[in-house]
Amino acid sequence: MPTLTFGYSTLAENLANIQLPDLAAHPEWDVLITVQSGNSELPTPEQLAKAPSGERVRVMSFAGSGVTKIRNKVLENATGDYLIFADDDINFNEQGIRQAIQEMETTKLALMLGQAVDEKGLLRKSYPTSKQKLTKLNSGKAATYEMLLNVHQVRASGVLFDENFGAGAKETYLGDEYIFIADLLSKGLTCSFIPIVLATHPTDSSGSGWGTDRDRRARALIFDRVFRGNRTLPYMARAAFGFKKLGKGFTLKTWLLFIFKR
Repeated sequence: MPTLTFGYSTLAENLANIQLPDLAAHPEWDVLITVQSGNSELPTPEQLAKAPSGERVRVMSFAGSGVTKIRNKVLENATGDYLIFADDDINFNEQGIRQAIQEMETTKLALMLGQAVDEKGLLRKSYPTSKQKLTKLNSGKAATYEMLLNVHQVRASGVLFDENFGAGAKETYLGDEYIFIADLLSKGLTCSFIPIVLATHPTDSSGSGWGTDRDRRARALIFDRVFRGNRTLPYMARAAFGFKKLGKGFTLKTWLLFIFKR
């Protein structure tokens, strides 16, 4: 039976929020919790004492902040054949995860992108209604907790999260999931979306912002990284992606500013 690691990443102040999956019912599952202090010191023993504990629960602590750094620690230290990432405010759909692993065993995917619902059980975004292969043009809205990885394939590719992006980065604080998938695709790995609900996540999230000039520029810069080495594709991708938001938060002016990273 394939094994699975739940890889949580959080700040020390939020450790008590973590709700673990039912490990007692799944002896093939384990948990790895990576904790950052948010400052130059390691989390204190008192802070770490708030972490969930158990026979198959490991905790690793780090100084500083920056979620991609500790996502990479999860990827490097996960013991399972498969890995799903989590924040401290995630509740997992255990039946959906079992189904997703069966799909990955059959299809030999390197990464599966699934679905998440909100507190009311409603899908958090507009997802495709059927299976589809991921490309650099259709995976821009991926969230970390929607991603199930084949650890062996991903490690063999050498791909890690780009630590210049994601929560904790000063300017490019979005897009780490999209870039991660794009890098896997560039290595020739197969990634697909499959409409299976993997998790519940609150409606509000750090990745939902479009309302400020800072948000718009942060999102615009992602495409330079996804299509690095190509001078034209980032502009074309921003034009296509931003066009969908015309009348839904973008005016003609802000669309053009998005295209040209202003």
